Amino acid sequence: MTEEERVDESKRATLRRFAALGAASPLVRFGGDSDSDAPDAILGYVTATPGAHFSKIRDDLQLGTGETQHHLRRLESEGAVESREDGDYRRFFPAGRFSEFEQTALGYLRRGTPRGMVVALLRDPDISAAGLAEALDVSRPTISKYAAELDEAGLLSRADGYELRRPETLLLLLVRHADSFGRDAARLASVADDIVTCDP
Repeated sequence: MTEEERVDESKRATLRRFAALGAASPLVRFGGDSDSDAPDAILGYVTATPGAHFSKIRDDLQLGTGETQHHLRRLESEGAVESREDGDYRRFFPAGRFSEFEQTALGYLRRGTPRGMVVALLRDPDISAAGLAEALDVSRPTISKYAAELDEAGLLSRADGYELRRPETLLLLLVRHADSFGRDAARLASVADDIVTCDP
C-alpha cells in the first residue's frame, strides 16, 4: 500500500467513525441525500467536540477548506449546528444544546492555558496566580492576561483572588467532554466525585 493509499484509508476511517456519530444524532440526517460521509462526519464531530473551530474540524476530518465550508453552511442552514464568533475563530456547536454561558465556556476550555486554569481552580479554589503560573508552567503575566479575559467573559471573578463562576457547570462540561479536551480534563474527570461537594 502506498503512502497516498494509507492517507486515503485513514481519512475514510476517520470520516466513517464520526459519520456514525452524526447519523445517530436526532437532529438531522443527511446520509440519504449525499454520496459523501462528510456531512454526517462533521455533525458527529461537532457533537463529540462542541466548541471546535473551523480549522480544527477541517484538519481533524482531513477535509478540504471548501468542502468543510459547504457542509457547515448546509448543516447550519438546516438547523443541525449553530456557531458563534470567538475572537479570531468561529466555533461550532450542536444546535440548541448549550446555553450562551456554556458556549462561551466551551470556547475557552478549547484553549490550553484557560482550560488549565479552570482545571487547577476546580481542584484547588484557593490557588494563587503564582500557583497557577507554576502549575501551568507559564508566566504570571500570561495568567493575568487570561484571568482578565475569563473575567470579562463571565467565567471568573477577580474580586478576591480568582474564583470561578458557576464551577459546577464548568466541571460538568469538562467531565462530559473530557475525551475531547486532553489529559488534564481526563485526569480531572477521574477524580470529579472528590471535587463535587453536597451541602444540603
